[in-house]
Amino acid sequence: MIAVEHILVTGGAGFIGSNFVHHLVGHTEARVTVLDKLTYAATRESLTGLPSDRVELVVGDIADAGVVDPLVDRVDAVVHYAAESHNDNSLADPAPFVQTNIVGTFTLLEAVRRSGVRFHHVSTDEVYGDLPLVTDEVPAKRFTEDTPYRPSSPYSATKAGSDHLVRAWVRSFGVRATISNCSNNYGPWQHVEKFIPRQITEVIEGRRPRVYGDGRNVRDWIHTDDHSAAVLAILQRGRIGETYLIGADGERSNLEVVRAILRHFGRDPEDPAEIEFVADRAGHDRRYAIESGKLRAELGWTPRFADFESGLADTIAWYQAHEDWWRPAKADTEASYAAKGQ
Repeated sequence: MIAVEHILVTGGAGFIGSNFVHHLVGHTEARVTVLDKLTYAATRESLTGLPSDRVELVVGDIADAGVVDPLVDRVDAVVHYAAESHNDNSLADPAPFVQTNIVGTFTLLEAVRRSGVRFHHVSTDEVYGDLPLVTDEVPAKRFTEDTPYRPSSPYSATKAGSDHLVRAWVRSFGVRATISNCSNNYGPWQHVEKFIPRQITEVIEGRRPRVYGDGRNVRDWIHTDDHSAAVLAILQRGRIGETYLIGADGERSNLEVVRAILRHFGRDPEDPAEIEFVADRAGHDRRYAIESGKLRAELGWTPRFADFESGLADTIAWYQAHEDWWRPAKADTEASYAAKGQ
């Protein structure tokens, strides 16, 4: 196990990045420097309550070597969460995704190559494309570390490109790096443009949840706390050059998720009038599913929220308690979706 005293977390004021920072403070003695551009999907508030003597926020761009290099020089490890990640936005304008996800990752890799600092790259299962829905005739296949890449959107294509850069820098330059590809996260501090917080906040506001297409698209959900624990295990004990898939066996269709949210609020999930079906998005992947056996066997990781319903209840409670955080973004988010018929 490696010990790190000072960690640079890119994207550490965003959703999964900020949750990882909270996890580090609660489970290690490490100091944390957060590098975040503070785009619309990141907030200073996500780091509220963390000790100022252990957590520092630096506002800057991961594609700017003048910002990145001095920060990398003073830490023991870099955990790279920063990314443009919203699929719909990548379809409207791919350019920021190329700049942040590919050029930004390249800039970080060059910095750790020069300094010799340990690097962990956080990626997504969307690089693998999608899987068919399970039927009596179609077996329940899952993504593994050996699944070929087949990205479907500009977002997933740029994440695939960044994964390949990391592997090349490991092999060509000896960079001490690992990669994790995770299934869909949910939990505190997630922007209301994303599926689960959007549906939760719609119900809180007395409206119907909205579902793309026929609602049968399947995602493999994991609570962000469990993702954080897995990333820390990989950072501390993972084998250099290896890729680990992170998943909590949380496969649910979008329709199943919104029905679970409705049940939690005491509304009838079987009433067709309780759910609004909207236009499907372009290139909408059908099913994701993660096989995380390598992570569990090698590093002994298991999810705390193995039951999706308990993790969802925890998340709903957070959004009910933090309306002051998500309400300012809610109206503009819904106006953007309405303009697309979604």
